[in-house]
Amino acid sequence: MNELPTQLFINGEFRKPAKGKSMPLVNPATEETIVEVAAATGEDVNSAIEGAHRAYRQGWRDLTPGERTEILFNIARLLRENCERIAQLECQNVGKPISDARDEAGLGARVFEYYAGAITKFTGQTIPVSRGGFDFTLRQPMGVVAAIVPWNFPFPIACWKVAPALAAGNSVVLKPASQSPLTALLLGQIAHQAGLPPGVLQVLPGSGQEIGDVLVTHPLVRKISFTGSTAIGSRIMELASRGLKRISLELGGKSPNIVFADSDLDRAATLSPMSVFANTGQDCCARSRVFVERSAFDRFVEVFTAATQQLRVENPTGETCQIGPLVSAGQRNVVEEFVSSARDLGRKIVTGGDRLFDKGYYLKPTVILQVEPNDRVWREEIFGPVVCIRPFDDEAAMIEEVNDSPYGLSGSLWTNDLRRALRVARRVESGVLSINSHSSLHVEAPFGGFKQSGLGRDLGMSAMEGYTELKNVYVAE
Repeated sequence: MNELPTQLFINGEFRKPAKGKSMPLVNPATEETIVEVAAATGEDVNSAIEGAHRAYRQGWRDLTPGERTEILFNIARLLRENCERIAQLECQNVGKPISDARDEAGLGARVFEYYAGAITKFTGQTIPVSRGGFDFTLRQPMGVVAAIVPWNFPFPIACWKVAPALAAGNSVVLKPASQSPLTALLLGQIAHQAGLPPGVLQVLPGSGQEIGDVLVTHPLVRKISFTGSTAIGSRIMELASRGLKRISLELGGKSPNIVFADSDLDRAATLSPMSVFANTGQDCCARSRVFVERSAFDRFVEVFTAATQQLRVENPTGETCQIGPLVSAGQRNVVEEFVSSARDLGRKIVTGGDRLFDKGYYLKPTVILQVEPNDRVWREEIFGPVVCIRPFDDEAAMIEEVNDSPYGLSGSLWTNDLRRALRVARRVESGVLSINSHSSLHVEAPFGGFKQSGLGRDLGMSAMEGYTELKNVYVAE
């Protein structure tokens, strides 16, 4: 298991793609090619889906809850034994700071533990119907699920799609992002070694342009679970509608961070930089729009900027690294264009916006002031280490501006007034909101967005519901 996983994982084994295609993976910290990885084509997709369908029909869906529980706990155990291996792959493949990569490897194992335990607690209902008799509901698996995951959190997002789908009795065809397939391939191998029957989890690295449509439209695929951009999510929704396939979409975000003057201001300002700059800002939940009550604005900006300038932007292999490189040269160019557009409009760049080091796709965390509500840098998802801060005077007007966005994924609210906290939390249009915290994600709780941030929910018991069909059964007296 020490060699890099570089081939397709189909029916319990690594195999070469049908047409021998491959794609290079580049280390974003060094700009060096790590390895060439197999790239699936439509023929490989068909083979993987057919194998997943056979595995589902020929035994996986009929295993007892206890048998599925044991397998998922075995997967979790092996994942924990391989946490360092997983973390090193993430660090090398996507430039993730090694400390963050270790946390995410542990999170993936915890997700499998949660859903292994959830299998025997996932229940239906008995319903007292008016005509008598006995009425009850069942949650039944769908069949083949296509799970399409992004490059910003490759391993944990793969786990939080695969684990509940398997727990519910489905088989899964996992398509990692073309930039970050290594830990997904390792997950497939580990799951098979843990006792998952061949074909129940297939892993297909490759270009979305090459295999995405085939995967989404295949008649044997019953459900598509996608995390990624709003544009691609819209495309998937359109294609899936032709076959009335079930979908769940976790898409873009432009999350607010709302700070009232009565909050613990220094704590809010000190903690807030990592709410947007963690993972180099490549996070749909990044709190990239900061609203600060005017009387606290100057102090907040002062402390926030000082905390930002102290962040350690380093090679991600280092134990002290907090911020690594962006995932690619192209992504860095996109972020730089946003900063340039703000600079051209005369907006105030308080700190950052410059490149770092001779090698690697690094960019200094950037703080921008004096932006206007219609500025691109304020309205559009940047997916990089850039934050804009604006003052507000009136609560109602601020909430209206917060909600004046096509997105509604996450956000934070800082205040010591409980009534205000509850009032504002109810009015902010987002699927997730944290009060006096920046924590967006809990394995046990549903995660997803409003508006163009998506449909459906990952994590918690809601995710298992999303991988099942609800059946009502009536028994006459």
